[in-house]
Amino acid sequence: MVDSVNRSGLSNDYYWQDNKIEDGQKDNGKLSQEDFFSLLTEQLSNQDPTKPVDNDQMIAQMTQFTMADSLNQLNEKFDTFAASMTSNQALQASSLIGQNVLIQGNETVMQEGEDVTGMIITDQASYSMKLTIQNSYGETVRVMPLGDHAAGNIEFTWDGKDQNGNQLPAGNYTIKANGTVGGESEELVTAMHRHVDSVSLASSSQGIILNLQGEQSVKLSDVLEIGS
Repeated sequence: MVDSVNRSGLSNDYYWQDNKIEDGQKDNGKLSQEDFFSLLTEQLSNQDPTKPVDNDQMIAQMTQFTMADSLNQLNEKFDTFAASMTSNQALQASSLIGQNVLIQGNETVMQEGEDVTGMIITDQASYSMKLTIQNSYGETVRVMPLGDHAAGNIEFTWDGKDQNGNQLPAGNYTIKANGTVGGESEELVTAMHRHVDSVSLASSSQGIILNLQGEQSVKLSDVLEIGS
């Protein structure tokens, strides 16, 4: 007989402490479906005939338990599904290792003997456009006039040379775009093609992280374009 059964009705608290399950393993403290119906049967068999359990109360408690149990199972299945989706995304993202991706920003890494490519993102006509290229010390090493352009994205290529045509050393560079829009000079949005070194699994909120050449990391969702 279960001493803790309340003869006036089932308790809404489905938790207890310091109990152990039959196989000797430590329980998680939650009332299982089997335990619930065992307690219900025990209560019904020991109820006071003059004060029987209210049917509506019993049905409400059974419904509450069933809903809670179903929600727990649904949560477990969702967690399993989410973990599977993340693993599949990581597997797909691993195919990006060694490739170039287009990322919004003006920082880039120039490799020896390779051109640097990127894009100016604008939805308005721009005039007297130019690229200003700076080294890691913030020194301007080259200015590239681009002229006037209608609205739309504009691709560009830098050959890695300075203003005098000398090849610059490999390393980190910043490329800024400026133009006259609506009669005023302003800095334009740029995106650079970057090399993917590796892929990481972050928290569920961040998802897949791409580790780029030059010790920069971005979310997979931030990729604008794959390839160059």
